Amino acid sequence: MQINISQPQLSDYPALIDLWESSVRATHHFLREEDIDFYRPMVTAALPLLDVYYAESDSIIQGFIGLGDEMIQALFIHPQARGKGIGKQLMLFAINQKGMKRVDVNEQNTQALGFYERLGFEVTGRTELDGVGKPYPLLLMALPKPAPAEGDSPLNV
Repeated sequence: MQINISQPQLSDYPALIDLWESSVRATHHFLREEDIDFYRPMVTAALPLLDVYYAESDSIIQGFIGLGDEMIQALFIHPQARGKGIGKQLMLFAINQKGMKRVDVNEQNTQALGFYERLGFEVTGRTELDGVGKPYPLLLMALPKPAPAEGDSPLNV
């Protein structure tokens, strides 16, 4: 699928929030309805504070990625666009163009965990609670540092 990656205008944010919710409902089966209601205003407030890029195809927003604090903070794909390479394209953009090397993922979201692992991310840690203290453990993931080239001294790496 051919996509364009762009930064949203303020007027695009309601569509991004709706996309977030439909994506969460399709992938985060461990969340309860009251959790989604709890997170929605937080996401609405936080999203404009991130460096956000969306993937568009045929004038329809298919997914978005949010970057901040030197890591990928959010990646959400419209349920009908899943499995079409959009998430991978957004991730490669974040890694190759923006230098992102870290991401956190809900431990219960095994599909996302596998997706990040296929892109080369490795689990480097775990938290018992999510970022707001809810009992949804996070796996901290990072791309491995490249191995030193032969002949490099540890001081040059």
